[in-house]
Amino acid sequence: MTRLEQVLSKYAAYHLDHKNIVTHFIGVPVIVFSILCLTARAGFMVSGFDVTLAMVLIVISGIYYLNLDRIFGGILTLLLAVAYPFAWQIAQMDTMSWLAISVGIFVFGWVFQFIGHYYEKKKPAFVDDLQGLIIGPLFVLAELIFLLGFRKELQSIMLNEARKQRAEMNAKSTHATIG
Repeated sequence: MTRLEQVLSKYAAYHLDHKNIVTHFIGVPVIVFSILCLTARAGFMVSGFDVTLAMVLIVISGIYYLNLDRIFGGILTLLLAVAYPFAWQIAQMDTMSWLAISVGIFVFGWVFQFIGHYYEKKKPAFVDDLQGLIIGPLFVLAELIFLLGFRKELQSIMLNEARKQRAEMNAKSTHATIG
């Protein structure tokens, strides 16, 4: 199993309910955008060029995603780069407006996430593994690609492995309640 299949399967094990996946189509991009907004204000100068923490996060996450999969990594990096100027504009607002908008967007995104996990009846993946925080955007993109009819073999591998992992999680949970 490739590393991409592993990380998507692990994340998908917490996201098998269709309603939960749909809420992630809204929640995850909104949260990612809010993080760009919050980090676009902090930065430093390099040869007269302002480098923000958001830019650094885009580069680091882009490298991570590209190492997992060139197509998904390229698309995610492009989407982050396109979103950055909008986040930067919000970061240029006065402090109260910037914080209110950024934190408001962040909270809004998490509300969607938790609504989805209510339907899933499973805690978010990041609770057990912080890597789930960076895999969320990749998972949402993969689900979109699957909906469009592409990469069906990857979808099949991911779902089969995710169902096995979910069954193991449920067995452990049942065993822990009984014992």
